[in-house]
Amino acid sequence: MRGLRARYQLLPDEDEDLPVGCEDPAGEGQRGWEGAPAAAEEEPCRLVLSTPSSILRDREIDELGPQLPPRLTQQPWHLLYSTGRDGFSLRTLYRSGARPDSPALLLIRDTEAQAFGAFSASAIRSSSGFYGTGETFLFSFCPELKVFRWTGKNDLFVNGDVNLLMVGGGSGRFGLWLDGDLHHGGSQSCETFDNETLSHREEFCIQDLELWGLA
Repeated sequence: MRGLRARYQLLPDEDEDLPVGCEDPAGEGQRGWEGAPAAAEEEPCRLVLSTPSSILRDREIDELGPQLPPRLTQQPWHLLYSTGRDGFSLRTLYRSGARPDSPALLLIRDTEAQAFGAFSASAIRSSSGFYGTGETFLFSFCPELKVFRWTGKNDLFVNGDVNLLMVGGGSGRFGLWLDGDLHHGGSQSCETFDNETLSHREEFCIQDLELWGLA
């Protein structure tokens, strides 16, 4: 009885030329068909505001968006508090922004027209001590965007009472602080963010302030 002949085809060795359309585009031994879809790139976060901001221009909003955590991509931010609409009061800011599951975006413009602020992954609220996560950061436009992220040196992210709101700290210096009337504030280099002074001066007068959060 005749044996059956197996039909087979030799695969090309590593040193042999690959067929047209099956070249190694990266030149690193990774084979893939020409025209195969590339891995999808993660879409950068866009800052979508439900209403226009009186502090940031469109260009600045576009620059700030990609600095936010990717999970917040395309989610609409709502104006929870503004000094122009709600008056100058830290107590009112706490009441307006008391949404525990919402991150917070604090925007400030001082009387010298300098724009700066802070992002917190937690709601800005009155507290008995510092709270927050390493996603918290400070930023300023002077005029280009500068972002100051957590250094890991301490966890002094956000702390507030009726008289003072602080973001970042260490050795008696605060990355950003605001008084209870929201008329005055200050910024110093601090250990939490190793930031530059956000305003042109270490102490400033507030012209406009906005607090944004997610619905």
